[in-house]
Parts: sequence; structure tokens; C-alpha cells
Amino acid sequence: MALLLAWVLLLAFFFAKTEVHIEGENGWAAALPTWRIEKHWLLDIFWGGRPMTGYHAWVFSFIFFAFHLPILMNGEWSLRLEARTIACLQFFWMTEDFLWFVINPAFGLKKFRREHVPWHKKWFWFMPVDYWTFSLITIILIYYSFFGLPI
Repeated sequence: MALLLAWVLLLAFFFAKTEVHIEGENGWAAALPTWRIEKHWLLDIFWGGRPMTGYHAWVFSFIFFAFHLPILMNGEWSLRLEARTIACLQFFWMTEDFLWFVINPAFGLKKFRREHVPWHKKWFWFMPVDYWTFSLITIILIYYSFFGLPI
């Protein structure tokens, strides 16, 4: 389990570096030539109130399918493998997002605050609410995927 999570963390680091080169100081594809949906009630429920962009629609879909590729290549699907895949996917996005701030010269940890990050609309304590939610769900799914349900 530790090796798997370390590998996902490595993937997140590489993708964060890529996104820093793509977005620069303009997080959440703010300056990219892509379509944007700024407001919709479904975005509030499923997207944390952030805009949906063409960039994110394609990138999120690509990463989703890439994380599912090992299941397809192996030819065996199970609920526990799906739980592990979704847990890794959530861990990837959460750590990639955080690493984007850490390694981005325009931000760094000093600017990882609500007032500097308008696309993360809901914060609790020192992190976006999404991080807390994804952390809890990731822990539950990864535990289930390796150990099953406690009886």
C-alpha cells in the first residue's frame, strides 16, 4: 500500500510540474484558451463551486481513464480494485493540486490561503474543504480495497 501511494505521489508531482508550466501563475486555467462555465448549480455540488473548463474536462477524463488502464489490461474487475483505483485517483488530484502551489514560483506555501486562491471557494482551517473530504473518502476506500470491510 505504501509503495502504491508513493507511486501516485510521484505521478502527482510530475503532473503538478506540467500544470505549472501550462498555467503559470493563472491557476484553474484562468488564462488558457478554453471554454468556461462559471456558474451552475451542479458545479456547486460536484465541483466545489469552481468553473468547469474545457481544459479540466479533458484532463480529468484522461487521468480517470489512465488510472483505470491497469484494470483493463489485467482483464479483471472487482469492487475492491475499483475502490483502490478511485482512492488513488482522489489521492492523485488532491496531492497534485497541493503540489501545484508548493512548486509554483508564483505561489508557494505562503500564498496557499483563501485570499490568494479564489478557485477554492470553501476552506476549513488551513485547507480547502475538498482536501478534507477527499482525504476521508480516500482512507476509507484504500482501507476497503486492501483489507475489506470490517466485520
